[in-house]
Amino acid sequence: MFSNPGQKADALHTCAPGGNPDRIAALTRTLPPESTVEELASVFGLLGDPGRVRLLITLLEGGEVCVHDLAAVTGQSESGVSHALRLLRAHRVVVVRRSGRLAFYRLADGHVRLLLDVALTHLGHAPAPRAVRTDEPSSAAAEIREALA
Repeated sequence: MFSNPGQKADALHTCAPGGNPDRIAALTRTLPPESTVEELASVFGLLGDPGRVRLLITLLEGGEVCVHDLAAVTGQSESGVSHALRLLRAHRVVVVRRSGRLAFYRLADGHVRLLLDVALTHLGHAPAPRAVRTDEPSSAAAEIREALA
């Protein structure tokens, strides 16, 4: 730990052309397989659209919701909502339950809920960037992985 939050981590880590081979190897081992990285980037890409985010927040708060209500709440056309839901479903972010001709959507599982909850909570903490430590590995990611396991 550093007594001064602005103090550099030079005492713990050196940086030079070519890097520290042991540290690079250790960090490389923490990366998931490339297919997982690409799938995660794809899911995060889905969250880059405000309309889809509105749908997900509506499902987060409303539980199971039909396409008609999702369109009304989010101010989107029913065909636009259906298209967005198809994308979200293809990436296992939402699931559908059919009842006759009606389709009811909900978040796929607790992991999606957690992702949205954490993102929304993060936005509430965004005005204090100096409080965030970037010079040490975060234990938050490990804690979240453990909670999801």
